[in-house]
Amino acid sequence: MNNIFLEKYNIDRVNRNKLNKHKSFVIWFTGLSGSGKSTIANIVERELYKLKVSTFILDGDNIRHGLNKDLNFSIESRKENIRRIGEVSKLFIDAGLVTLATFVSPIIKDRESVKNLVGAKNFFEIYIKTSLNKCEERDTKGLYKKARLGEIKNMTGITSPYEAPIKPDLEIDTEVMDKYASAKKVLNFIKSKL
Repeated sequence: MNNIFLEKYNIDRVNRNKLNKHKSFVIWFTGLSGSGKSTIANIVERELYKLKVSTFILDGDNIRHGLNKDLNFSIESRKENIRRIGEVSKLFIDAGLVTLATFVSPIIKDRESVKNLVGAKNFFEIYIKTSLNKCEERDTKGLYKKARLGEIKNMTGITSPYEAPIKPDLEIDTEVMDKYASAKKVLNFIKSKL
């Protein structure tokens, strides 16, 4: 870009990681709505806080109330939603944080673009595997019911596809494990990367 230059600062990610006494990276939770991504991330963050790990949760719904409130759920808007979150994740990694990103992020290519943006060594994909039937049974936000009634268009799993990860860094089946066992498994994974 013309007339735009990257500013170099004295304090960088390496300095922040030393100060925090841990590495920074993004844990990317993906799965259908109602699979348990946000619930698990909240438990994990609480436990990391006890360990004095600097964290931040980027949640799909919360982000759409602010930064991405101008986006709808079309394929193009979903792609842009994930692109923006990738950029925010990159900033948070540079800030020295363990970032917990909870996004349906249904398209493999979009998740791969975030991985490429932040760097493969900074991106860990966690697949919260839960069947559509189980997510519909939970229907914590009432979205599946509305989608089945035709009130919501482009509902992932109903009228819009979900591409499950092929080789996630970690897979959690919330039909087999409860939220606490799931969070413990994620926490142990994160601790191995700090």
